[in-house]
Amino acid sequence: MPIMSDIKPYNISVSQAKIDRLKQKLAVIDLPDELDDAGWHYGASLPEVKKLLTYWQNDYDWRKHEAKLNQLPNYMTDIQVDGFDELQIHFVHQKSEVKNAVPLLFCHGWPGNFTEVSKVLPLLADTKGGAPAFNIVAPSLPNFVFSDGVKKRGFGLAQYAEVCHKLMLKLGYKRYVTQGGDWGFWITRTMGNLYPESCKASHVNMTPPAINADLKAALNDLSCFSAQEQDALKRLAKFREDGAGYSHEQCTRPQTLGYGLSDSPTLLLTWIFEKLHDWSDEYPWAPDEILTWVSMYYFSTAGPAANIRIYYEAKHDASGADSLEAMTKATAKNPKVKLGIMYNWRDMETSPKAWARQLGPVVFESENERGGHFAAWEKPELMARDLKKMYARDAEAAEGLGEANGYDD
Repeated sequence: MPIMSDIKPYNISVSQAKIDRLKQKLAVIDLPDELDDAGWHYGASLPEVKKLLTYWQNDYDWRKHEAKLNQLPNYMTDIQVDGFDELQIHFVHQKSEVKNAVPLLFCHGWPGNFTEVSKVLPLLADTKGGAPAFNIVAPSLPNFVFSDGVKKRGFGLAQYAEVCHKLMLKLGYKRYVTQGGDWGFWITRTMGNLYPESCKASHVNMTPPAINADLKAALNDLSCFSAQEQDALKRLAKFREDGAGYSHEQCTRPQTLGYGLSDSPTLLLTWIFEKLHDWSDEYPWAPDEILTWVSMYYFSTAGPAANIRIYYEAKHDASGADSLEAMTKATAKNPKVKLGIMYNWRDMETSPKAWARQLGPVVFESENERGGHFAAWEKPELMARDLKKMYARDAEAAEGLGEANGYDD
């Protein structure tokens, strides 16, 4: 595989000035009151937020977690995006010593990050029992964490897909497969639409219904769905009714929200913490886990506000006009890319099987009673299980991948 001179190891090193500034802000916060029996019904719970803020200010050690992040195989390289400036893209690249390893792009979403792959990396490195080997690439998407931010409007799903595709080509992977959930679903689906000659198969752990799906009609007649599918549709409807306000704001006025996210670590924490709590399936989030995720957003290269623009750009064209064209295409059938589906029935974005199977030629499916939106983080063993089965040596989804990338048998 060719070695590109501008692909360089990357060491995460947040300046002490940024850490000190964060501590200064945490020392002068003002918090709202809360109803006696509010719990989580009104949003992030005040007692839990207070504990996290106190720990963040006094005891949380970013340097310790920064050192752990630097144990990952981090790299940085330039990617030129058509019509935009060249971007410095951070990524993790775990290469297998096994020839003909499957090139796998792992694409995160919001409020996730590249570290979601970290629990899966050691599991996929284990090739005992004839398990397939993987070359895993997990980028920080533009505007997220340690990748550059975009300074020009119109950077939508096609551009995110272009970055990921060009990164794989630059690493020598002419053909590859993908894994995605949340925005990773939309981006990897777009990759399959734009680059089917390279993106040969996709595994997804989120299956939103097609943009034009009639959810109301489905809820009025649930008789054709299994009990699990009925519950999933009800959960999706409830989420869209009273859990998706964040999305509407980020889709319409990200700049206004951005002032608060940039200025207030309290808002940044609660904005993300609420999603980690609500979207996971009773996952026992440790304070250090939560605060490391939030700190990465706070210390991100493009700033805490840049990441939410993906919502606006995905639903508007370059002129700013409303447009669902890109998202409609992403949930339309793509007959050229083989598909693997992980049904996490406790996620808030899981469609009935009949709907999900309309995405393309399904060659692998799995069902999980437990596990929520952050599949690779909550249940890494299930994610690894899926990827090993889907891309086993004799599996349809793995045909020709290694040979196509210039490896010897």
